Amino acid sequence: MPLNALGTNPITLAAPGHNGDDFVLDMATTTAALGKVEIYEREKLPIPETWGVNKNGEVTTDPADVINGGGLLSLGGAEATGGYKGYGLAMMVEIFCGILGDASYGPNVRKWREPGRIANLGQCFVAINPDVFAPGFRDRMSDLMDHCRGLEPAAGYDRVLVAGDPERAHMQECDENGGIPYPPHLIENMNKLASTLGVEPLKTV
Repeated sequence: MPLNALGTNPITLAAPGHNGDDFVLDMATTTAALGKVEIYEREKLPIPETWGVNKNGEVTTDPADVINGGGLLSLGGAEATGGYKGYGLAMMVEIFCGILGDASYGPNVRKWREPGRIANLGQCFVAINPDVFAPGFRDRMSDLMDHCRGLEPAAGYDRVLVAGDPERAHMQECDENGGIPYPPHLIENMNKLASTLGVEPLKTV
């Protein structure tokens, strides 16, 4: 039976532009996060073919197959759609975060639903002062982001975004609404958990 070897191994990069308009990338090196697969499973929806495999290592569109003994595919999916690139990125994260610091790595990392043992997860943080290299970093960063935003969007889309734009828009929406929007079924599930744990349910506005 095929075995899982790597996690979602996220990569994050934040780079400052002008007036708080920063580039903020936070991405997994799998095509989708497990949480997104779980959402599709709850909604009884099929997942795209690039997201995951069943317990036999076969590409599947059934989210239950991924959750019950299957696994996530590297960014890009199978080899034919560039999955080897995501595989390489995931290995890179494993080297920096697991092997370099003598933390758990690869198949040795505790499973998400296995709380009985210490995770021993490694992290790697790198802070770079851009002014050490050349002046005007924020100018160039803002120029690049504005250029990308000014590109003609693909058919069916109204604009081109850069990393950090969706999150800023969501933060503004939350501020305007006075709270964080959640799907009704998620609130219901969390309130059931609150009842089981004997704590107060979520308060809605």
